[in-house]
Amino acid sequence: MITVVRPGPLTTVQDLGRPGYAHLGVPRSGVLDQAALRRANALAGNPPEAAGLETTLLGCALRFEVAARVAVTGAVARLRLDKIDVAGAVIDVPAGAVLDIGRATAGVRSYLAVEGGIDVEPVLGSRSTDTLSGLGPPKLSDGMTLPLGAAAGVSPGLSAVGPAGAADELLLGVRLGPRDDWFVAGELFAAAYTVSPVSNRVGCRLAGSALTRTEPGELPSEGVVLGAVQVPADGQPLIFLADHPTTGGYPVIGVVDDVSPLAQARPGTTVRFRAID
Repeated sequence: MITVVRPGPLTTVQDLGRPGYAHLGVPRSGVLDQAALRRANALAGNPPEAAGLETTLLGCALRFEVAARVAVTGAVARLRLDKIDVAGAVIDVPAGAVLDIGRATAGVRSYLAVEGGIDVEPVLGSRSTDTLSGLGPPKLSDGMTLPLGAAAGVSPGLSAVGPAGAADELLLGVRLGPRDDWFVAGELFAAAYTVSPVSNRVGCRLAGSALTRTEPGELPSEGVVLGAVQVPADGQPLIFLADHPTTGGYPVIGVVDDVSPLAQARPGTTVRFRAID
């Protein structure tokens, strides 16, 4: 098993999520940067759906009670094994050693996969932590232990793994609707926003010019999906991410087609939108 030495501000167990339960009020949840976790699993010799760890900004430190092959992808961070710097995405950790994933210097979230996967008890078919509903295992804490699964016998991936993209400006494609007619036409695409520091796994909050509502009425709660761009009363767009609620009462002006770049978007990153069919 693994023992948590330093949990970091928010380190969670994540896999590809629990789709198919939105009608019960349960979002998919799961990893924010799917590509990064898939790469880590491939390098560790795991199937894509194996559970790993998702760190946030300040990383974490873990003591391995057994020798293990691990892979770290996602945000660029300093890696140390028993306080000695190590390089490369794949690390063979001896029994008793402490692996420390340091502060992210580019990007936000690092991903750690261990051969065999993190073998916590699944909930509704997933081992993911849902920070909004509380489903799944709790976030990592000091002294917490995590069981490891048996090696799956998958040949480790051999392709090189580059660092996470951490662009200073993102251009996100948006399909308008269902409530785009509640706002001044074209305003969303004319403005530039910045990622707010209060963003989290539930949603990416943006700061910038408030969108102008043309319809003053109120809405009953409506269903919302991953990537929905909700506009609260202050007019600042909010993009729902993996742990989003399944319903909401503010109007949704559109839906972002791919939210994965937001997984590594640091506070202050510029976000612009473009219309897609």
